Amino acid sequence: MKTDALIDLLVADLEPSRLRFRASLRLELACGGAAAGLILLFVLHLRPDLGAQLASPRLWLKLATMLTLTAASLGLVWRLATPGAEAKPWLWALGLAPFILGLGVLAEALATPASSWPARLVGHNAFSCVTLIPLLSAAPLACLLHVLRRGAPADPGLAGAAAGLLASGVGATLYALHCTDDSPFFVAAWYSVTIAIVTLVGYVAGRRRLRW
Repeated sequence: MKTDALIDLLVADLEPSRLRFRASLRLELACGGAAAGLILLFVLHLRPDLGAQLASPRLWLKLATMLTLTAASLGLVWRLATPGAEAKPWLWALGLAPFILGLGVLAEALATPASSWPARLVGHNAFSCVTLIPLLSAAPLACLLHVLRRGAPADPGLAGAAAGLLASGVGATLYALHCTDDSPFFVAAWYSVTIAIVTLVGYVAGRRRLRW
């Protein structure tokens, strides 16, 4: 058998397993997200002014930032769990979320007096942010680490960090529907710190649980 034909045959054999893994990844993420959603609805509850704030650009900016982070992280997790897959485009895509948030911070700075910036930065829910986002991220992260054990990440720590980033994106998106602090200053300070913490937890867990 010629080398090219053998390679084509091996790739053909790998494709069904990749499709099964992708389906499992989506299912596990959906299960983790559903568990976090139930915590939001029945333990934390949606913010009472959510309906009124749907017209607020600050709320939509917050949600757009977190959803962009979630989407880019999902692509990165899939690539890092697949041997030989190119992850660099998704690493670049991760920059979209801070870019969107940075535009929001700039707009906020131009639209509000400087004397109000410290209050907008501190907000009213900083402690809740750094505790509840990890809570909402826990189930998605556990599900992602479980499914990644069936993948073949070349770098377990990096794959775990990507899983933590994805889980924190899910948790932060849900928390945004509970949190009443919508200022981009607050989001840039407290959401970012908390996302970094969950990502670090994912990195440590990945190094321990995703080794071949």
